[in-house]
Amino acid sequence: MSARQILQKLYDKKQAEIAELESQLAQAKAYLQAIQDSIKAMPRESAEAEQALRAGTNLAHTREILKAYGKPMHISEILKAMGKPIDKKNRLSLSGSLATYARRKEIFVRTAPNTFGLIEFGVAPKEMSEDLPENFGSRQ
Repeated sequence: MSARQILQKLYDKKQAEIAELESQLAQAKAYLQAIQDSIKAMPRESAEAEQALRAGTNLAHTREILKAYGKPMHISEILKAMGKPIDKKNRLSLSGSLATYARRKEIFVRTAPNTFGLIEFGVAPKEMSEDLPENFGSRQ
């Protein structure tokens, strides 16, 4: 076997080794990405939740009110407890902010339309019934 053939064999062997290592690296990166996705899907810990809301904000005040009340409240009740006027502007502003946290499954949960609670209450949102009302589709 010539020197050139020996070197070519060594080259091919090393390239196969590199290809195998690159495959292992790609698998490790995919595994790491799956772990990151799992972390993002999990709700934040309550210690993180405490820090996530700045003191003095409407959301922090809402959290205190809900903790004191101990169960989910309608947006109008929350505004009343905050001493704010129950007008469209305040309802939309606060419910929009609460809904954002609820969608991300952080701190707040929406238990019914315009009704919010804290995740720590362990209250699940009301499930929609798959059955239609008996008079659905009829003219009244």
